[in-house]
Amino acid sequence: MQVNLLYRPSQALAQCWLAPGESVLAESGAMVGMSTNVAMQTQSGGIMSGLKRMFGGESFFRNTFTSQGGNGEVLFATPLCGDMLVLDAGHRQYCLQSSAYVASSQGVDVRTRAGGMKGFFSGAGLFILETQGQGQVVIGAFGALEEVRVDGSFVIDTGHLAAWDSSLQYRVGKSGAGWIASWLSGEGLVCTFEGQGSVWLQSRNASEYGAVIGAMLPPRK
Repeated sequence: MQVNLLYRPSQALAQCWLAPGESVLAESGAMVGMSTNVAMQTQSGGIMSGLKRMFGGESFFRNTFTSQGGNGEVLFATPLCGDMLVLDAGHRQYCLQSSAYVASSQGVDVRTRAGGMKGFFSGAGLFILETQGQGQVVIGAFGALEEVRVDGSFVIDTGHLAAWDSSLQYRVGKSGAGWIASWLSGEGLVCTFEGQGSVWLQSRNASEYGAVIGAMLPPRK
């Protein structure tokens, strides 16, 4: 699969070129358009797998797009305006905040991993996504994507997490000295990453954005 990212960084669109017989797996609803020789198949991956994806913030289903009888093209985008990035899985593997996943090549297995309460409070739901195998993973963000190199430790607001190297350890905690101070600061919970690797953060927080826009809307009648 060859991926060309268009209209970055604020209105990114992923243009995926497929060789004959090649497939790409994508989150339900991510497809914008495709050539007529691309066939789409919808699957849940099993009841338990589907339920775990739902709790992780994804839809129950994923779609597989396969090029037939020649080269094919599929376009993908994210629901909110922002940037997109291609991560190469293989030597490095990644954890993804569930809403950051867009698509992946057929050699990559994107599994839902139980994160327990740590995953829940991280803003990624009770489950996070983890890559295995080799290939390309397309992620998307709300706003710009920034790679932060961790060499020791680094703190990131949970609402701005997109992806991170799976080799990194992290813990979720208060942003301030206590729970009241954390709440009054408006920062809430943060993730402290430890080790050596990269974290990709998104410059905008979808929950905060929704709260601001919601407060501007007239009351429902």
